[in-house]
Amino acid sequence: MTKTVLIVEDETDILHLIEWHLKAEGYTVLTARSGIKGLDQATEQCPDLIVLDLMLPGMDGLEICKALKRNPKTENIPIIMLTAKGEEVDRIVGLELGADDYMVKPFSPRELTLRVRAILRRFDKEMPEGAKVQYKDLSIDLDSYRVWIENTEITLTVTEFNLLLELLQNRGRVRTRDQLLDRVWGYQFDGYARTVDTHIRRLRQKLGEEYAEAIETVRGIGYRFKE
Repeated sequence: MTKTVLIVEDETDILHLIEWHLKAEGYTVLTARSGIKGLDQATEQCPDLIVLDLMLPGMDGLEICKALKRNPKTENIPIIMLTAKGEEVDRIVGLELGADDYMVKPFSPRELTLRVRAILRRFDKEMPEGAKVQYKDLSIDLDSYRVWIENTEITLTVTEFNLLLELLQNRGRVRTRDQLLDRVWGYQFDGYARTVDTHIRRLRQKLGEEYAEAIETVRGIGYRFKE
């Protein structure tokens, strides 16, 4: 099935450029030029992915991201955040709020298209029917992309889910940041090690103390899930 991408961007030239490249790749594209319209479109249409500008009239990208992640209907829609702010703190804030990725303007439309494809491919991974991964009271259902600790469901983004799965399926083995970028994000390049660190921190917070401690930091290399 054709995937639908919503672009929320107030700069017309950038909007049309992204739209053209995504349509050329075969995606159905929805557009919005303000934050409020973007949030309405996302809630009504439930696209497969959102390309979200940070600086928007009416409601900025961070507020939209918060609203989407609070809504059960839209909480699992992956978000690529666009920002003219190159400071590391701005990128980290976006990731902390649940964005799956970010790009700093000016950016390559071709690179954006590749990232869209990589993120959507994560959703389409074929899992054995009925497959589960178990660690103590932590249970991962690969069919439904759901995680439980005992009888309590833990809400994870798709990126967090795949990150946890990659670590659990390689228990006791160190996964470098480059390996995690390649396996979970589908690409790797300079400057993205911090993306892994930010998602690990969010994942630990959601899993609680016992399971947070099970994700060990191997200084200067990456991460390992305890045996």
